[in-house]
Amino acid sequence: MFEFYIGKRSTSTRNAVERGAVRKFADAIGDPHPLYVDEDAGKSSSYGENIAPPTFPRVFDYGSVEGFHLPNVGLIHGEQSFHYERPLKVGETIQCYTEIKDYYEREGTGGKLGFLVIEDVGEDSRGGRIFTSQAIIIITEEVRKRLSK
Repeated sequence: MFEFYIGKRSTSTRNAVERGAVRKFADAIGDPHPLYVDEDAGKSSSYGENIAPPTFPRVFDYGSVEGFHLPNVGLIHGEQSFHYERPLKVGETIQCYTEIKDYYEREGTGGKLGFLVIEDVGEDSRGGRIFTSQAIIIITEEVRKRLSK
């Protein structure tokens, strides 16, 4: 169903790791760790500044893959992982893009399920990778029917 999109990626999109957004995110996830929200704690840390929580990249804009669209309802979030080369620093600006890595299908008790593997990437201004996030989205039979209409 999505095999055509495997290997396709969006154009890079600029994102800021803004202090207020990091503070709101930390509050929303219930983790107001001083490294995220206290400027003095950030300055005295080994990073020399505040950092963002590990799941903060969920709020970034990754652009869109041309022609690729998923419905807003009915999808199942199957799995997500984050890998960091270094922490995201509050105040920096990064480039982000998304790539369709894989698509496969399995027969389930309720019909055929599709498994879409998407990778999100954040890079610094020199193109050095900061993080990679991989998500598996499960596409149910009901969603498949909607998409084929």
